[in-house]
Amino acid sequence: MSQEIIDTIFNVIFPLLGGLALFLFGMNMLSDGLKKAAGNRLRQLLEKVTKRPITALMIGAGITALIQSSSATTVIVVGLVNAGLLALRQGICVILGANIGTTMTAWLVGVAMLKISLYAMPIIVLGMILQFAGKRQRTKNIGQILIGFGILFVGIGFMKGAFAPLRDDEDVKQFLASFANSPILAIMVGAGITVLIQSSSASIAIIQAIAIGGLFGSDPEVAFRIAIPFILGDNIGTTITAQLAALRSNVNARRAAMAHTVFNIFGTCWVLPLVLVGWFPAIVSRITPWSLSFGNIALEIAAAHSVFNVINALAFLPLVGLLEKVVVRILPARKGDIQMQPVTLDRNLLATPSVAMDQARRELVRMAEAARDALDDAIAAVRHDDRAALKRVAMKEDIVDDFQTEITRYLVELSQQTLSPEAAGELPVLLHTVNDVERIGDHAVNITEIAVRKLDQRLTFSQSATDEMGKMRDEVRQMFDDILAAIGNDDLTAAERSLEHEKVINRMQMDLRRNHVRRLGEGTCSAMVGLLFVDFVDNMEKIGDHLTNIAQGVLGGLQWDGKTAQEQESEENIE
Repeated sequence: MSQEIIDTIFNVIFPLLGGLALFLFGMNMLSDGLKKAAGNRLRQLLEKVTKRPITALMIGAGITALIQSSSATTVIVVGLVNAGLLALRQGICVILGANIGTTMTAWLVGVAMLKISLYAMPIIVLGMILQFAGKRQRTKNIGQILIGFGILFVGIGFMKGAFAPLRDDEDVKQFLASFANSPILAIMVGAGITVLIQSSSASIAIIQAIAIGGLFGSDPEVAFRIAIPFILGDNIGTTITAQLAALRSNVNARRAAMAHTVFNIFGTCWVLPLVLVGWFPAIVSRITPWSLSFGNIALEIAAAHSVFNVINALAFLPLVGLLEKVVVRILPARKGDIQMQPVTLDRNLLATPSVAMDQARRELVRMAEAARDALDDAIAAVRHDDRAALKRVAMKEDIVDDFQTEITRYLVELSQQTLSPEAAGELPVLLHTVNDVERIGDHAVNITEIAVRKLDQRLTFSQSATDEMGKMRDEVRQMFDDILAAIGNDDLTAAERSLEHEKVINRMQMDLRRNHVRRLGEGTCSAMVGLLFVDFVDNMEKIGDHLTNIAQGVLGGLQWDGKTAQEQESEENIE
């Protein structure tokens, strides 16, 4: 290996990769610290997005500017759409705003490149002092934020220094300058870099470091024009994070991620001609208060990034409905797709407790339907080795968990109102019911774990065991349907029927266990398969117990004595 190659590795490649690693590490630390400091308020704020597109856009921009990560915002949005806590159109508006908020990082990088040495080390020292000396968690979080900032600046310094040895290399300069005649290629390279390192902020920082080092040419105006297509490509590449987050989500969440991609691709397509004729660079230079030079070209790139995203977002805001139709056409609903409508718990109705209570019960029915569907998929995964069903259970369990969070929060807020004695007695019963439904979702996940072990170890249930599992499934399903009717319609007859099913399920548990022992003795069932079978039966019986708790609450007029089915069963055994 020649000395020239060795010098390039140690003086360019290693500092560049090390600086990039420090930049990403600092960004993650900064983002984590900001999210910890804000607590759960960011998520709650997003959940309260109104139907006004401009409000959703401003909230998306504000949150992204705060946590310094458009990827984090879009992932949260995908999760909320997936859970039905945000409508697709609301989610799209928030994502448009996230594209604006993410441009703040480029401004930080631009400022840091002016006087890196003045910022990095003092900020890290102050952050370390707060981390180790701070007694309150909030103080420690602020320390983490400052350390993240400092490390980010150190990473920028290394990246900037990595390109310094290349300033006099004419071959490198000619290669980079050639992108002036290949803007489409520059867009593809910018998108590729962002996809590779999974950070639009880092890829923009690299472009800023290249530009400030003079590697795009000796004329700052030419260098700026070369840099702009890379910025456009960066905006396309950053959408891959949301797409990855939505892979295991429902169809509406995938549509939200697709809207992010479509928005940025269309934005690039209509802005690119303005770049080619020189109008876009001229607009950016016209609105910046400084004259373009290599000393501030990093700030000029940050300005171009902001102008592109602001103009693009404002242009698309009136067309959100059209964008929604486009992504629905691109990703039509297929059989088996999970579509959840947003949770409809209106805080304005809390002042009318009877109406608010009815609203909570309607959402509780939807939560129970999601838990029932998760259970159906879990049983299908066990009986028929359905791997696709495993993914559906995971998504539906997330939906059930989000329902639990939202309904519980709503009922707690309702408890702070002036309630009638009847409503005050009904509240704890509803809270217990919400928890019982959530536990059913947990048991569905337990059953999928049985399916995974069966698949991984290539085990097979005997036909008699498979048939018995089907009979128990049918009994639990009928009980579940009665419970849904009982909750939704206050149907006491359905609640009483469900209790009869629970007695059958308890007898089935004992009978199926005995049958399992018999099969073991006959050699028609292995010990490992038998353990999975018993685990399945026990989980189904526990689901019956939770459904019984719900039925007892309905039969008691939602004025429960607080005893669960398990507690009553224990008392009966003692007697």
